Amino acid sequence: MHKGFLQTAAILGALAVALGAFGAHGLKKIVPPETVTTFETGVRYQFYHVFALLAVAILFGNFPGKHLQYAGICFIVGIILFSGSLYILTMLQATKTVGMRGIGAVTPIGGLFFIIGWIFLFLAVLRKA
Repeated sequence: MHKGFLQTAAILGALAVALGAFGAHGLKKIVPPETVTTFETGVRYQFYHVFALLAVAILFGNFPGKHLQYAGICFIVGIILFSGSLYILTMLQATKTVGMRGIGAVTPIGGLFFIIGWIFLFLAVLRKA
């Protein structure tokens, strides 16, 4: 097992639960529904990739190597860039802050890291077969 990935997944999972609760209960009072949807997308993809990171950590015992490490790193970076940019966009909408709308350009880069992480996961398992 990869202890660092397990610990990171646990922290990011707890954060996703807290953010999801905030989105479900508090956020709806301060932003329009389409902004809540954006925030919920960030939480959903964070959860998906927390589970992917858990899988990487568990699989590390049977498939150790750089491909699996790269997969875990890509999932973490993807969460930060993809979900993080959606959270920032929501905060900007909630505070009516202008001038930083370009942060949305980071979201697809985070998505690309998610895709690359899944490819590395595939390569790690393929290589061991």
